[in-house]
Amino acid sequence: MVANVQVAPLPVKGVWAGRVVSWLPALFLLLDGAAKLFKPAPVIEGTVKLGYSESVIIPLGVVLIACTVLYLVPRTAVLGAILLTGYLGGAVATHVRVGDGIFPVAFGITFGVLLWLGLYLRDARLRELLPLRS
Repeated sequence: MVANVQVAPLPVKGVWAGRVVSWLPALFLLLDGAAKLFKPAPVIEGTVKLGYSESVIIPLGVVLIACTVLYLVPRTAVLGAILLTGYLGGAVATHVRVGDGIFPVAFGITFGVLLWLGLYLRDARLRELLPLRS
């Protein structure tokens, strides 16, 4: 049995800010996923340098695009955010493992934070679940 929970409406400016904050990293992730599908030389070189076989590039692209699309659809946005968090966590772990330095690690973490921040700003259900306290 699902309870009907009334959620307070969100301010319009906050929703639009959430959409912008959500779409910026999502567009990058979609482009990254598409690049993996076409496998240009820099993508192959980068993937192999990180210790992965060339055969995983297309599956990674498909997974990344699917998770990002789930994130952009309001009904499945939380699931998409959870899956993208796992994907980005794997990317961060890979960069730490090969000793790539701080930028690739911070980049992945920043994208994860932006994804959740954007979702928090645009989804009243998430705000009810995780209220900020002053």
